[in-house]
Amino acid sequence: LTVTSYDVAVDLTQGPSHFGSETVVRFQATAPSTFLELDGELLEATLDGHPLALVGNRIALDGLGGRHEVRVLARCAYTRTGEGLHRFVDPADGLAYVYMQAFLDDAQRVFACFDQPDLKAVYRLRVTAPDGAVVRSNTRGELVDGVHVFAQTAPLSTYMVSLISGPWHGVTQDHRGIELGLWCRASSAPHLDADELFAVTRDCLDFQEEVFGSPYAFGDSYDQVFCPEFNAGAMENPGLVTFTDELFVFRSRTTEGMRRLRAQVIAHEMAHMWFGNLVTMRWWDGIWPNESFAELMGHHTVDQALPWDGVWVDFCLGRKGFGYRADQLPTTHPVAGHAADSRAALLDFDGISYAKGASVLRQLVAFVGENAFFAGLRAYLAEHAHGNTDLADLLRAVETSSGRDLSGWASSWLSTTGVSTLRGVWGPTVVVEQSGDVLRDHVVLLGVYDETADGLVLRERVPVEVTGARTEVPALAGQPEPALLLVNDGDLTFAKLRLDPRSLQTVLAGLSRLADPMARALCWAALWDATRDADLLAASHVEAVIAHAAVEDDPSLVETLLGQALRAATAYAPRRDRERLREALAQASWSTAVEPGSDLQLVRVRAAVSATSSAPLLLGLLDGSGVPARLEVDSELRWHVVERAAALGLLDADAVGRELSADHTASGQLHAEAALAGMPDAAVKERTWLALTGGDATNAQARAMGRAFWQSDQDALLEPYVDRYVAEISDLWERSSAQLAGSLAQHLLPSTLIRPDVLARLDALLGRDELPVGLRRVVLESRDDLARAVRCASMPPV
Repeated sequence: LTVTSYDVAVDLTQGPSHFGSETVVRFQATAPSTFLELDGELLEATLDGHPLALVGNRIALDGLGGRHEVRVLARCAYTRTGEGLHRFVDPADGLAYVYMQAFLDDAQRVFACFDQPDLKAVYRLRVTAPDGAVVRSNTRGELVDGVHVFAQTAPLSTYMVSLISGPWHGVTQDHRGIELGLWCRASSAPHLDADELFAVTRDCLDFQEEVFGSPYAFGDSYDQVFCPEFNAGAMENPGLVTFTDELFVFRSRTTEGMRRLRAQVIAHEMAHMWFGNLVTMRWWDGIWPNESFAELMGHHTVDQALPWDGVWVDFCLGRKGFGYRADQLPTTHPVAGHAADSRAALLDFDGISYAKGASVLRQLVAFVGENAFFAGLRAYLAEHAHGNTDLADLLRAVETSSGRDLSGWASSWLSTTGVSTLRGVWGPTVVVEQSGDVLRDHVVLLGVYDETADGLVLRERVPVEVTGARTEVPALAGQPEPALLLVNDGDLTFAKLRLDPRSLQTVLAGLSRLADPMARALCWAALWDATRDADLLAASHVEAVIAHAAVEDDPSLVETLLGQALRAATAYAPRRDRERLREALAQASWSTAVEPGSDLQLVRVRAAVSATSSAPLLLGLLDGSGVPARLEVDSELRWHVVERAAALGLLDADAVGRELSADHTASGQLHAEAALAGMPDAAVKERTWLALTGGDATNAQARAMGRAFWQSDQDALLEPYVDRYVAEISDLWERSSAQLAGSLAQHLLPSTLIRPDVLARLDALLGRDELPVGLRRVVLESRDDLARAVRCASMPPV
């Protein structure tokens, strides 16, 4: 089957619930039959002029051979789940916005199509929209007789097609003949950081065109749209990249770390213009090169092309943890996985496809060399432009550029599961030990640090090629034992690190005396892994953060450390110690001396609010009587305080309502719903549960309310909802869309009740043969997190 073209006409003037869709698709077939997919009400369909019928979401096409044309006229529904055409009415001003999300297989919610990634075609789009609407798509358009007509696209997979319509606020700027556009809701216009966003976009585009050795391939426009109620962080539609405005349009004071994260996401999505859009996987089980390369290039681009430091340090301590967790779950899968269908593929968009994949690529760079690596990528992109590929094509290109056989490397790193653990052992013979289900080859640096009057000082870094369970390091033979032996110094590989006893004591006592930020990040990561693995008491971890995090000056890193410490205090410590550790963390966060008005001040105050149970601290921030010098309690910080105070029973529903009246925005609405969901009130809990399970919840509500529902200090109040979850979740899964089902299944699960009997009830749910595969995976993963917490909380005190 070869698809030649799509002509798609969409009518957005048919009311608030539905829109009109007309598709003409031209294709060539060698097989006698196939089918189109359509999720909508079929009004008329013809194959070469002969009528067709819709059965389920498929239009059967029979009697094929040669060239054919299908015309489909349909009536389709807007959604509130970020799938297909999402329609949103802004509570701030009543204005309605529409945007399209076709990924993963939701193009069929908008037009009839062959909905799989290897059937690329060109598209010609026409949109009828309300008068005055801003309409944008993958290519530039013009208004012709009241219809927005867009130029023919380059060959695209169905999941890449997109459009927006509505009273979007926008600014544009020319960059080397490419029109750069930024778009957001009218109510968000004052918060659109156009100057910084344009600067980031220009610098990223210039850098990536140079690195990839080819120009941006999707016309002369590059729009970036910040969308409400978006069901992902961002989506790389060629020429019309969409982002969640919830995270990346800053209504309030934010930190440099969040601005850096936004830049990384911009660079990540831009990298998809080459990896994913220009060259596309044949089927969804080849998604990992798309996401892994984009993840790698998002960080590499910001590190090399933008004026922010600490990108890889942040990756080491933050993002890689996402991959380590995923690779230790019972649902782990190889980086190069296998997906039987699109819904199974959606579940593999996880820490393995993103963080582990990017880490594995960094190890490949160490293995073949940076110049050979990027030369191979350039050759791969040039050979397969506008086509579809598989893993063998990519490996062949890098093998050619590097002169190295990658078959063994690929088998070890891409086709197996699990994370190895590396440990340095000092003695007459210095050794790096490797343990785990799979023992891989690692190219690493071994850092040797001495305790001096000036702190922990690097003596030397020794390159080591780790193979098997035991690798000797003869270069260090006969040297005095260091205070700290740091395996994987520089963070070149994907492996957990276990510190030897002397190094562990050095780190617990003097981590703040280690000057190198990456070395500190690796030590912090080692402490966190040991805590999660029940090898280090949660109290020891919290005490280390309290003692040593004050030396960290990167707000993003501090935010991660304080968040991990709060998780340790809340979930991994014995019940008897939790309140003490939380309050100690809150007080340390609040009282640590930082520059007034700085990012660090904001990060530490937010952490104190998350951890504390102190009414004076929380209410003092709200009424102004206890606000630190030069700290502005703006809308986002205020809502953070309101949500915590409401969860402690310090604010009632009327107080939350007054806060919403003062901030009657989409963001304010979600914060208010979250504040109510967290309240220690049985009637409110019941209303929240019914709101989330009744069928009308949006993705945004599922995230906001679901996260707030389960509070760590409301066990008795929440106890009935364990059995409610077990009884109701299968039906809820079956009647929800794919994105919403996953969100509800994750957020409604009893995550804060850290007890063996809760595990037993989840095991009973997992014992049902009829449990849907996707739901089983969500429950398995959350159950594993809960079991880990039970093990950690059961550790005997030292």
